[in-house]
Amino acid sequence: MNAQSISSNTPLVSIVTPSFNQAPYLEQTMLSVLGQSLPLEYIVVDGGSTDGSLGIIQRYAGRLAWWVSEPDAGQAEAINKGLQRARGEYVAWLNSDDLYLPGAVTQAVHALRENPEASMVFANAITIDAQGRKLNDLVFGDWGLEELMRFRIICQPAVFMRRAALERAGYLDLSYHYLLDHHLWLRLAQQGPVRHVAATWAAARHHPQAKNVSQAAGFGREAFRILEWMRNQPGLAERLPSMRRRILAGAHRLDGRYLLDGDQPARALRAYLLALRYDPAFALQHWHRMAYALVYLLFGRNAAQYVRRITGHAPGAA
Repeated sequence: MNAQSISSNTPLVSIVTPSFNQAPYLEQTMLSVLGQSLPLEYIVVDGGSTDGSLGIIQRYAGRLAWWVSEPDAGQAEAINKGLQRARGEYVAWLNSDDLYLPGAVTQAVHALRENPEASMVFANAITIDAQGRKLNDLVFGDWGLEELMRFRIICQPAVFMRRAALERAGYLDLSYHYLLDHHLWLRLAQQGPVRHVAATWAAARHHPQAKNVSQAAGFGREAFRILEWMRNQPGLAERLPSMRRRILAGAHRLDGRYLLDGDQPARALRAYLLALRYDPAFALQHWHRMAYALVYLLFGRNAAQYVRRITGHAPGAA
């Protein structure tokens, strides 16, 4: 699909990039937005970086709808600040170490126009390392509210939202720091269907400073916090009794996944064993990760890396 396939009355798309001390990646992120074939409104919200990020932002200031560099309370507040200023009918955010692939925004607009009832659309993604080399494919399915309740995790940079649905759902909850996006997806899915597109829109960067590596244990804690939140949410609480075991399996599987990405194989294996207890078939979709954790514990990291190579699953794999 190209820009000509979208008519001249295309709704405005707004993209927000929250930024804080990620100068090695920020310019690539910004260029991946500015290089899209569809005109858009681009907003950059920097948290007062001291690593040279400000100079990068200023270099492209003439192509930005708005930008600011000032202290904030973290990622969620920065994203909300940008989203609340955005004028687009369709909105998204792209973190300062991730990338859009060519044509992503045009394809997202097409999907939202083809699905006027959808609160958001999402596509597949890839993971890349600090140097931008591809690590793995992240392929999702036609997941809706119940899959999200089971902690089926979708790749945030490959998500585009309808602003009207976002305003009804409310913005990001500032008390979440790890699964802030998943918490929002659950609320959006209550506003209208979510739609998967069988395309690849984004690259999520996996590097030592990323939260999923450096603060891995936080993801599992917030998964169980979201589970408690669901118990008191109309439209979700009624579904919980029949889904209890599957939801618990999903929460423990998510915990295991991130703990393993954070190089904590013993804790990851315990989490996976709990997932097996509640829903063996669902847990065993991560058999390659369980094998990696077990080999790591028994024979060390080098042997585990060999298992990772032969199973073809790099860090960040779904």
